[in-house]
Amino acid sequence: MKLVIGPFRIAASTSVVSRVCILALALLGGVSSIAPAQGSGALDQEVVKLRQAGEFDRAVSVALHDVAVAEHKVGPDHPSLAKTLNSLAALYRVQGEFTKAEQLDKRSLAICERAVGPDHPDVATSLNHLAGLYRTQGEFAKAEPLHKRALEIYEKALGPDHLYVAKSLNKLADLYSRQGGFAKAEQLSKRSIAICEKALGPDHPEVAMSLRNLAGIYRTQGDYEKAEPLYKRALQIVENALGLDHIVVATSLHDLADLYRSQGDYTKAELLDKRSLAIRETVLGPDHPEVAKSLNNLAWIYSSIGDYAKAEPLQKRALEIYETALGPMHPTVATILYQLAALYRATQRANEARSLERRAATIRSMK
Repeated sequence: MKLVIGPFRIAASTSVVSRVCILALALLGGVSSIAPAQGSGALDQEVVKLRQAGEFDRAVSVALHDVAVAEHKVGPDHPSLAKTLNSLAALYRVQGEFTKAEQLDKRSLAICERAVGPDHPDVATSLNHLAGLYRTQGEFAKAEPLHKRALEIYEKALGPDHLYVAKSLNKLADLYSRQGGFAKAEQLSKRSIAICEKALGPDHPEVAMSLRNLAGIYRTQGDYEKAEPLYKRALQIVENALGLDHIVVATSLHDLADLYRSQGDYTKAELLDKRSLAIRETVLGPDHPEVAKSLNNLAWIYSSIGDYAKAEPLQKRALEIYETALGPMHPTVATILYQLAALYRATQRANEARSLERRAATIRSMK
């Protein structure tokens, strides 16, 4: 039996973590047609494994070595470097090192354009990498023309109903949604769903991804009645296709829990968040940033209902994981510090709260 992820086929015997990596690559925009540098494959796989394990510092070290080896073998402008540079940029993005990530993504884009021309799908993939970085930083004016150009390239090179077109539509829809352009976002997201359903059938995990994106647009607008059935359908699809304990299922559980938290239905949200946490701990290990995300979600629920005794140890554990995995000066660490400070203020510990707030302000002033 093989699982079809877009244009890829994954053998059922493939390890869980490897299947997660392949699915993530597929959903992020696919694999380049440019061949990797000779000898870089094993290092690329090691980087993926370390990133999946949340060991970002080690992953960066291996990726830097990978780049150095490739540059020595094929030169600094060889097209095979493009994918490796994007991989390193993605690691820096997770760590909040946006300037380093931007430099690498721009270099990758320039290499691709010289190697295959400005209208090749590999260029579109690099454009989406750079645009995604800008989107993460909230620099929407920089991101939009890049996403639009990538979409145009995919449509012309691959046809309007290709799965890479669907992925690009989702990225552009997310951009518009973040800016409040919900009508545009909804239109693009619906088109993405239609492409995925036509190409893969209604019960494929990539359909679930597009359903989640549309549900998120509705949730952001407070239209929970439209969002809930989409989130539920997405969850059912990935449970049936990937199994009840797959890491992608944890993400869908997280989405639905977010919806219920937004509605104040903390009982439902708690059950889903606990299940998502259990999956993430089992698949990714207890010290992964995705585990911290689930811990923080549960802490938020308990704080919202005034159960600070349950919330505090979860928030502290989430903080410790983020500090170890992302570094003590990461923007996400600042966010958790502010949340923990709010908990201290709610429990009459103003001095401790001020200490955390000062530290969080220092982190944010440096980014």
